[in-house]
Amino acid sequence: MKTISRTKIVDVLKSDAFGTTVNVKGWVRTRRGSKQVNFIALNDGSTINNVQIVVDVEKLGEENLKPITTGACISVNGTLVESQGKGQNAEIQALEIEIYGTADPETYPLQKKGHSLEFLREIAHLRPRTNTFGAVFRIRHNMAFAIHKFFHDRGFYYFHTPIITASDCEGAGQMFQVTTLNMYDLPKDENGAISYETDFFGKEASLTVSGQLEGELAAMALGAIYTFGPTFRAENSNTPRHLAEFWMIEPEVAFNEIKENMDLAEEFIKYCVQWALDNCTEDIRFLNDMFDKELISRLESVLKEDFVRLSYTEGVKILEEAVLKGHSFEFPVFWGADLASEHERYLVEVHFKRPVILTDYPKEIKAFYMKQNDDDKTVRAMDVLFPKIGEIIGGSQREEDFDKLKKRAEEMGLPEKDIWWYLDTRRFGTAPHAGFGLGFERLLLFVTGMANIRDVIPFPRTPKNADF
Repeated sequence: MKTISRTKIVDVLKSDAFGTTVNVKGWVRTRRGSKQVNFIALNDGSTINNVQIVVDVEKLGEENLKPITTGACISVNGTLVESQGKGQNAEIQALEIEIYGTADPETYPLQKKGHSLEFLREIAHLRPRTNTFGAVFRIRHNMAFAIHKFFHDRGFYYFHTPIITASDCEGAGQMFQVTTLNMYDLPKDENGAISYETDFFGKEASLTVSGQLEGELAAMALGAIYTFGPTFRAENSNTPRHLAEFWMIEPEVAFNEIKENMDLAEEFIKYCVQWALDNCTEDIRFLNDMFDKELISRLESVLKEDFVRLSYTEGVKILEEAVLKGHSFEFPVFWGADLASEHERYLVEVHFKRPVILTDYPKEIKAFYMKQNDDDKTVRAMDVLFPKIGEIIGGSQREEDFDKLKKRAEEMGLPEKDIWWYLDTRRFGTAPHAGFGLGFERLLLFVTGMANIRDVIPFPRTPKNADF
C-alpha cells in the first residue's frame, strides 16, 4: 500500500481539496452496499461524524473486502470527492485498503443496534468506540483543558497535592487504606491494635479524599493555587451520583473571603459551560438529540442570569413553606438538617429556576476548618446547587484564627498531633483565605446530560466493581 500521511477524519470532513489523494485510518462502524459498490462508515475518534468510504467492489476484490466488518480497523488511500449524499461535505473513493485488524462479526459486541448504557458499562474497554461515549470523553477532555486555561489565565498555580496521606480532610473516616503489611499476619501492640511501626510509612496511611489542606499551605505562599487530581472515598454508596474514585478541582486563594469565593465559583463554572457550548458543539448536539432534549437550553440558561445567593436559614424556610403547601420530600426538613439532593433541586428547579449558592450552614454539619460566624451557630460555608445535579461545588472561607481552629478540631476529634502542620499556617503569618471543590464528574454530568456518574468516567470504580 502506498505511503501517504494520515489525515484525521475531523479534518477530512472540513476539507474542500477535492481530487486530491488522502489517507484515513480508523474503525469500521458499518459496511453496506451491493455487489458493485460498498459504503463503509469509518470513524477515528477525532469527531462524532463518520467519513463515508465508497468502494468499487470489482476493483478491490470481493474476497479482499470480506474481513471488513463492523469493528475492523483499516487504512484507506483514496480520492477526496464532494459528497453526493446529505449530511457531509466530503467522502472518499477508495483506491487501496489495508486491514490492520479484523473483528469477528459473530462475537463483536458493538453491532449496529441500540445498546443500553448498563450493557456498555460491562464492556467499558470497548464503549469509547460508540458515538455516545466518544462524545462524552471528548467533552471530558475539553472540560479538563478549560479548567487549566481558566486558572492559568487568572494567575493561579497548578499545585500537586499528595494522593497518599495520613490525614482525613473531611473527618468522615471513609478512606482506602494503603499498606505494605502482610494482611495474613498483621503485627499487633499490647492492646491488640494493629501496629504500623513496621509499615512502609511507619504510620497508618490512606488514599486522599481531598487535596484541600495541602492546597491551603500552598495558597499561603503562592497566593492563588488550584489542584486537579484523583480523590478516593470508601463510601458504600451504590447510587448514580457516587464513585469511589473521582477527580476534584480545588482552588485556594489567599485574602479571599466568602463573597470573593462565591464570585470565583460562579465565574468558573460559567466559563466551563460556555467553553463546552463553544468547543463541543457537535458532541453536545448529539447528546441533546439522543438523551436529553433540554440539555442545550439548560446549559444556556445557567449563563443568562446571576446565581441566587441565599443563606441556609432562608433556604430551610422556603423548604418548610413548601411542605406546608403540600409538597412532599422523602427526607425531613428542619434547621440543622444536612440538605438532601431533593431539597437542593427543589430550590434550584422549582422555586428559583436557576442555580443557587447556599451559604452560612450550621457548624455542626460542616468540616472543622470552616470559618465560624459571630452567631457561634453557623460557618461561612457555600454550596453551589445546579439543576438535575444538586450540589456541584462545595467550599468555604477557611478559619484563620488559630485558637478557634484548634478548639473546633478538638471538638470534632482531630488531635493536634495529626494536623500540627496545618495549624502552623495560622501560627505563622495567618491570613483570611477561601476555596472550594468541584467534583469533575458532577460537572460532566451537567454538561453532557448523562444520568449516571459511571457514564462520564472511562472506568468507574464503585462498590464491588474494579474491572478494567
